[in-house]
Amino acid sequence: MSDLLKRIDGRTKLAGTNKLEILMFSLGVDTRTQREETFGINVFKVREVMRIPDITRAPEMPPAVEGMVSLRGALVPVIHLAKYIGLQTDGEPEIMIVTEYNGHTQGFLVKAVDNILRLDWSAMRVPPAMLVAEMGGLVTAITELKDKRLVMMIDVEKVLAETGQFNADEMMYSAVRPLGLENRTVFFADDSAVARNQISRTLDAMGVKHISAMNGRQAWEELSKMASYAESTNTPLKDMIQLVLTDVEMPEMDGYMLTRKIKEDKRFAGIPVLMHSSLSSKSNQQLGKAVGVDEYVPKFEPQKLAHTLGRLLA
Repeated sequence: MSDLLKRIDGRTKLAGTNKLEILMFSLGVDTRTQREETFGINVFKVREVMRIPDITRAPEMPPAVEGMVSLRGALVPVIHLAKYIGLQTDGEPEIMIVTEYNGHTQGFLVKAVDNILRLDWSAMRVPPAMLVAEMGGLVTAITELKDKRLVMMIDVEKVLAETGQFNADEMMYSAVRPLGLENRTVFFADDSAVARNQISRTLDAMGVKHISAMNGRQAWEELSKMASYAESTNTPLKDMIQLVLTDVEMPEMDGYMLTRKIKEDKRFAGIPVLMHSSLSSKSNQQLGKAVGVDEYVPKFEPQKLAHTLGRLLA
């Protein structure tokens, strides 16, 4: 596993190139289909991979949360991914993938880790509707390997929100105040349905209009159409949209590449780009700055998002 972690440490060179590395893993053989599916998680979010330590069971936790483990003095919640998905497998998990989101750490129990795959985000496709429905919206992107296996990227934000690790409650939204300014429109892009819902609710509470896209490629196509229309009608693009909000991880085109395209196109001059991501480490924020991001705000914090949006839109 030391070689695996060395490769994880080299991940930060990928920003702005529309490339990513994903850690592939399995949850075991599905006893219903007798297939062993391959899943993936962005290496940016992986802190370490280890054998499962002793887990302390805790009462009143969601069924998929196995309990807590102590890692270097900190208590970390542990989520059994097969249980979360509702997958009946041929054996118990053997590996824990320790992940970090928004400065919070949690472990995911899996059967085995496979390898780290480096590829272009353009090779990650939006999953077909049938697969989305079958997996309950858990899969945000898929890619096919040379051996014809499919690798399914999981919506970790959905897992964390539904297991109580991250969830913006009604009190957090009720604390968001209307912006009090007319004719403000935000264009946002995010592949997670959970995140899109949270962004929409925040903007609605602010009284700000919004347009959304499910990935960076779709966002760039729509933004380009808007820019072309603005040119053809001699209308300032800034009159149509006042801010672009983007996630980092998205199939087909990531947020770094989307930001770079916006910042290199003079038609978008004066329109700030706000990066909204669960990749909250300082190194990730620096990577965003390197491609021209104006500001960075973590996910699952509606009040902080509203405060930053309000300041930029005002």
